Amino acid sequence: MTEDIEASRHNAVRFPGISPRAYEHPVDRGALATLRAVPGFAQVVKAVSGFYNERGERLMALASSIRVGPKQYPELDRLRHECAETLDLPAVPNLFVFQDPGIRAEAVGMDEPFIRISTGLVELMSQESLRFVLGHEMGHVLSGHAVHRTIMVRLIGLQPAMSWTPVSALGIRAVIAALREWFRKAELSCDRAGLLCSQDPTAALRAQIQVAGGIDPARIDVPSFLQQAAEYESVEDIRDSFLKLKSVETESHPFAVVRAAQLQKWAASAEYRAILAGDYARRESGTPGSDWKDDLKSAAQSYKESWNSSTDPLTKVFSDVGEAVSGAAGKVWNKFGTGNGADA
Repeated sequence: MTEDIEASRHNAVRFPGISPRAYEHPVDRGALATLRAVPGFAQVVKAVSGFYNERGERLMALASSIRVGPKQYPELDRLRHECAETLDLPAVPNLFVFQDPGIRAEAVGMDEPFIRISTGLVELMSQESLRFVLGHEMGHVLSGHAVHRTIMVRLIGLQPAMSWTPVSALGIRAVIAALREWFRKAELSCDRAGLLCSQDPTAALRAQIQVAGGIDPARIDVPSFLQQAAEYESVEDIRDSFLKLKSVETESHPFAVVRAAQLQKWAASAEYRAILAGDYARRESGTPGSDWKDDLKSAAQSYKESWNSSTDPLTKVFSDVGEAVSGAAGKVWNKFGTGNGADA
């Protein structure tokens, strides 16, 4: 790492051994814990993984884009190592820049994950905002999100082939909707990972303003931008509520303005300050499934708090859904997790 980068980051906090549980959104953790607790889920993951050609993805990235290194986009290479060091990743993921005027970034792969970012993103964002974006993708790597995202993508691909059977089509649609809901919360989790890497809420907000359409953040009024999220959340007409529900169902990412407001709220929280002070969950403290029930309760509580603070009429109609899901999942756990059900 060069001296100028070291000087600019001398006050940055690093998080040795940090567990993804430290930054993961409670609904993200609850959804993953529920999936991991379902008998046979590991076999499903294995089966889907067999159809996923990670080697081919890596070769395509190598052949069609620029692999970041000391001599190619060296400034991105420094940011790549910084973020991996901040989150204490076991290995530094490869980073590729591909030609696309849009703002795009993704973590790809399960065995050896790598990151792809578009030229449009690199050209538009400052170094501080790029650090946030790379930290976000490093969060996906550390959390192991690629496995479950691959399942979601494969099921979406299977959906047209299953449409001839109404029951199958409805079943797959329900599973895809659940996975998309999880992935939207996983995006919120990784925004938090990005903030832990950048440790600059303003730079994170600028990045999200640019994702939403702010070509020049200096031309955007931040209070007005965040007010958009408040207006979206506080619709009073149930027709608008149904339109929101219909729009969100097919989205893989949270809407940009709402996402920015969520991260700013977390940046002001005691939880974020505690992590910066060194009070966070560590990887050696337990297995991902060891706190399954706690994760589920946290997820239900998160939904409940969101519903209680919302003025959306449809949200209030379904205010007991979180508790119902929690109870149903608890029954599944009691049936299969205590040895009374079929073996996984």
